[in-house]
Amino acid sequence: MDLFSRSWNALLTVVAELPDEDFERPSGCTGWLVRDLVCHLVIDAQDVLITLATPAAPDTEPTVDAVTYWDVLTEPPTGDDPLDALIPRLAAAYGDPRLLKFHLDDVGSAAGRAAGLADPTVRVATKDEVLTVGDYLSAYVLEWALHHLDLIARLPHPAQLPPAETLAAARALLEAIAGSPFPAEFSDADALLVGTGRRTPTEAETAALGDELAATIPLVLA
Repeated sequence: MDLFSRSWNALLTVVAELPDEDFERPSGCTGWLVRDLVCHLVIDAQDVLITLATPAAPDTEPTVDAVTYWDVLTEPPTGDDPLDALIPRLAAAYGDPRLLKFHLDDVGSAAGRAAGLADPTVRVATKDEVLTVGDYLSAYVLEWALHHLDLIARLPHPAQLPPAETLAAARALLEAIAGSPFPAEFSDADALLVGTGRRTPTEAETAALGDELAATIPLVLA
């Protein structure tokens, strides 16, 4: 719960501090500008609110946990999915970046409060699955860490990295999804970027990964 709050608050802070011109720069998400990624975060915040307000049927056992919550796709998204295609149009419709910032702060703050008030043992339903609130919020630490790195990936000025403890937790979750640890010489950020295909590994990194893990990545999560 604490890691969710730290990672989410850090991400909201970075968005709030972005100059308007940064919204037109490319993000670390292929094909998306920073404004598109921020619009996606608005939808993510709405999903958190919806899920926390959707208890599972009584006596329903969890079907997934923080690790198995994630689907690993065989191919990266093409942008043809209706929701993926909608996001750039919706982001552009905001026009003034201040409106997009305001909407994210409004919905995002509510999502953060709801997460802080939630009972981690309660079971909720989402994506046709059931899991505990604690596992659901833990899964989102990975989402926030990756999108924080995406947000600052192409900025021309220094920006705050995700908190170290949330990067470490996100790495541990990605390693659990991969079924193998990343090399110790990889920083947490590099493990996340290389592991999810956001950055191509160098020759030295590929050698350190080993044949089995190198064949497993990138992990395209959905």
